Amino acid sequence: MSDRKSAWIPRVIGDWWPIAGNPDLGKFQTERQQPLDFGIWQAADGTWQLWSCVRRTACGGHGRLFYRWEGDGITDRHWRPIGITMTADPGLGETEGGLQAPFVFREGGTFYMFYGDWVNICLATSRDGKVFSRQLNARGLSGLFAEKASTSTRDPMVMAHQGRYYIYYTAVPEAKGAIYCRTSADLVSWSGSIIVSSGGRAGSRPSDAECPFVVYLAQDAAFYLFRAHPDPLSGEYRTSIYRSHSPLDFGVDSDDHLVGSLPYEVVRIIEEGGSLYISALNADYTGIRLARMEWVPA
Repeated sequence: MSDRKSAWIPRVIGDWWPIAGNPDLGKFQTERQQPLDFGIWQAADGTWQLWSCVRRTACGGHGRLFYRWEGDGITDRHWRPIGITMTADPGLGETEGGLQAPFVFREGGTFYMFYGDWVNICLATSRDGKVFSRQLNARGLSGLFAEKASTSTRDPMVMAHQGRYYIYYTAVPEAKGAIYCRTSADLVSWSGSIIVSSGGRAGSRPSDAECPFVVYLAQDAAFYLFRAHPDPLSGEYRTSIYRSHSPLDFGVDSDDHLVGSLPYEVVRIIEEGGSLYISALNADYTGIRLARMEWVPA
């Protein structure tokens, strides 16, 4: 871990507070359902939005859909449950019940939501940050891109840096999980892909490179990748942290950039009003939580 001496890692300040639980899905409700990968952002009216993929529902196909909560302030507990906000549309090329991992990035007056449909990374946009419309490709389908067939391209996340956009996501070619990246100048047309993180202590199984999240830490002039995976010993999910001076290289089959880990899944870092917050799933998949955080030397 050659980067560890000069690295920083998040530290939770105080207690976590709950913002979402296991929702009432009405006719799609099941006893096995669980909120999973999610996105958090602030809408145009200042309210906070939370969309989560809920798995093991009765919606058909792979059993996944998107549910929405809303909070007036980021520190509010138990955000208001709004309801089911999106289900897969097979008529647009999406896999039935296959919606995964919504992530929203705001640029100017437009909100861009990237999500997976079990095969592709897709795009929907919004002006208010609440109601989204799918953006279709030249064939009238919602898919933006995917890796090779049957690679389960999913879990998108977008970062802006020096006039370029970087989209990080998971794919599983030949049953080996890896984090990929593409770049763009307009959030619509994307470059070819490269693998930016794979293997190492986190492993190379299909679920060993999930939920990527990348931030640029100005005080360190370095990029930090958060990568979720099951612990090799306990099987419980955790998030490994990698540090690099390049947004396109966090170590391929290498731990040279590994600087630490957190015992949480689906880590997202949010800055609001000069304060930092960290989000995660509950360990038992009963909901989603937030906490204050700070960066500390590793």
